[in-house]
Amino acid sequence: MRRYGKDADEDDVRVRPGRKGTRPRTRIRPKHEDAAEGLVLTVDRGRITCLVEDRHITAMKARELGRKGIAVGDRVDIVGDLSGDKDTLARIVRVKERSSVLRRTADDDDPYERVVVANADQLAIVTALADPEPRPRLIDRCLVAAYDAGLEPLLVLTKADLAPAEPLLETYAPLGVPYVVTSREELTGDALAAVRERLAGRVTACVGHSGVGKTTLVNALVPEHARATGHVNAVTGRGRHTTTSALALPLPDGEGWVIDTPGVRSFGLHHVDPSRVIHAFPDLEPGTAECPRACSHDEPDCALDAWVEAGHAEPARLYSLRRLLATRERREGD
Repeated sequence: MRRYGKDADEDDVRVRPGRKGTRPRTRIRPKHEDAAEGLVLTVDRGRITCLVEDRHITAMKARELGRKGIAVGDRVDIVGDLSGDKDTLARIVRVKERSSVLRRTADDDDPYERVVVANADQLAIVTALADPEPRPRLIDRCLVAAYDAGLEPLLVLTKADLAPAEPLLETYAPLGVPYVVTSREELTGDALAAVRERLAGRVTACVGHSGVGKTTLVNALVPEHARATGHVNAVTGRGRHTTTSALALPLPDGEGWVIDTPGVRSFGLHHVDPSRVIHAFPDLEPGTAECPRACSHDEPDCALDAWVEAGHAEPARLYSLRRLLATRERREGD
């Protein structure tokens, strides 16, 4: 069947546009000068909850961001419906430069980095003293990740009513890492006040494996945003994942932020540059000036041995540094 008349010309022929339309391609991106600034509170299956002024906005990543990831703690620019009403959706068009990035990999052989949180300045490593038993290898790995990211570490030891804290604290005393010790009964008293004091005015990410009481602690700090908590399996000695996505919560009276993260079973360090870890040891760092090129700081020609022997630093500090640097060669269960 003839579609056009016998005298049709090219003006009569309809051309169907391609899938990408007929507009010419351009590298010029919209400036979005009217975008509002927001803080990413949580990311869940492509939907991103942001705080814009005092409103919670649901947003999605704009296409022009490409593969750029968005993490809890990011400062972003948002356009679209910013009313915060139900069933509204805005777009994140820019991610501002990050002051810090805490990363981890699934294991030491996995090159794929996962951003845990952005723009934090403190890492609270939450560890139970019993039920489940402490895992010093995991603590060491979290410390290395904190030093690599430029975060100040904080040890939070929970369940002190089940076991004493002193043996574990002795292991980390040479590092000078600040700590607080809590028990379930003390989460409404002086111990909670001590935690609040350490978190005041900071953006603190909380990490730890499942069952250590991390979410219980966060719920005590921010009771109006209570999250579900789990229990420890009596057979395996491991906790059950109840927190499935990271969530940033404001501390009362605007005293800072705490970011609750899902429990981890491992903390891979494939992304860590060992040469950056030494920056967390200001008493040892000057001694590396005489080290051979690409020194691992754990070999016969390392100048740190002479530096310590000359009395510039304590031997325990050098031992702790080398223990942390060796974490990439050791499995967490070793």
